[in-house]
Amino acid sequence: MEHRLPFYLIVFYLVILSSTARSELIISSVEKRVDLHSHLVRVISFLKVENQGPNDVSEFLLAFPDAQVKNLATMLATYSEEGERIYSEFPINSTKPKSKPSDMTFYPVTLPRKLKKGKTVGLDVLVVFTNFLKPLPKEITQAESQLLVYTDNIFYTSPYYIKNQSIVFRLPGRIESYSKYPEMRLVESELRYGPFEEKPPFSYSPVVVHFENNNSFAIASNFVQEIEISHWGNVQITEQYTLIHGGARLKNGFSRIDYQARPSMSGASSFRTLVARLPPRAHSVYYRDDLGNISTSHLRGDSQGTQLEMELRFPMFGGWKITFSIGYSLPLHDFLFESDAGNKVLNITFGCPIEEILVENQIVRVVLPQGSKDITVKSLFPTNQSQELKYSHLDIVGRPVVVLEKDNVVPEHKIYFQVYIYYKFNNIFLLGKAMMLVLGIFLLFLMCILYMHTDLAL
Repeated sequence: MEHRLPFYLIVFYLVILSSTARSELIISSVEKRVDLHSHLVRVISFLKVENQGPNDVSEFLLAFPDAQVKNLATMLATYSEEGERIYSEFPINSTKPKSKPSDMTFYPVTLPRKLKKGKTVGLDVLVVFTNFLKPLPKEITQAESQLLVYTDNIFYTSPYYIKNQSIVFRLPGRIESYSKYPEMRLVESELRYGPFEEKPPFSYSPVVVHFENNNSFAIASNFVQEIEISHWGNVQITEQYTLIHGGARLKNGFSRIDYQARPSMSGASSFRTLVARLPPRAHSVYYRDDLGNISTSHLRGDSQGTQLEMELRFPMFGGWKITFSIGYSLPLHDFLFESDAGNKVLNITFGCPIEEILVENQIVRVVLPQGSKDITVKSLFPTNQSQELKYSHLDIVGRPVVVLEKDNVVPEHKIYFQVYIYYKFNNIFLLGKAMMLVLGIFLLFLMCILYMHTDLAL
């Protein structure tokens, strides 16, 4: 049965959004596709937006309930204008209007071109949610499969009138149960609802899907990446991981005998292999945990990138935790450039190299050479930024360290989240340690000569 917000609340919404209402935007069609193959929920909405008002429009509002906003990791919109193939990808800033309904958050999308009267544009909006799927049951035995629950609005949540809409769920396996509607069909691994015609703003009706998903539920509660820059031509990267299995917790203990005898049936919800995609020309790669080096890994590389397949020391079940580290070196000329103003420009990609992993807290420490100054950081996304000093061998004044911190990092962040670090560096500092070594060796020989030619007898 369809549920709608009370009439007075809809009127309140429209008053708050009066500038948008005057533009008389409508959504002529929208198809919402929900991908549930991973523990990261990816929602892609294909919208056709039409301007039926007399004025040009330069902004479109996306609306999300506050209960979903806390799980929203990233959002990306692709714009295309009718009649022309103009595509542009841009991140959407997480901003809220000063006045808003108590349970709704709005995200303004600035259109690259103003939408004229009677014209239509296409907007493809990708949203990634974290910690959105709930295990049901919360605890399972080693032999059981993991079942998850997803709850959503069957209608597209929007402050605009919608002519035609539908929603599609892409599922990884068996479906335990799902909400029943007349406009519904199940085809293999896709559950489709709609089309629904002529729906007013903020229409709502719940939909619940209970399904099997044994894919990797890898969550890095902490990920610390240290990038050390050497102007002698090398970039040394060290990564520390605290990894947990965020799915249904294991009950009644673990049997190694059952796991080795029937790994596909006993331990279906566990994972033991992770894949990290490192930059091209990565070398001197190592992989170790608290007990030492782990030899069960494979490294493959080509001109497009380097793939590190890591096998954990033991299988990971729900609620289990492990810590490990990987390290590798990269050629400096792939990441360091010089600007027209003579500054050094370091271009790094912010994100985690391990595939399909959620990073709850990521810290990136960029260690610049001793003598670097006038440091500025430019990024396409908000981070907590700070600077500190690090002292290493033969350092006198210390190395500047740029610290970037961000929560809720997902694989999509690596696509467009670049960080540019500008700094000045005098090449005379390259000779500092060499001169200190030469001076130290000279003093050592001088002391030996003095010792050999000194008579210490009384």
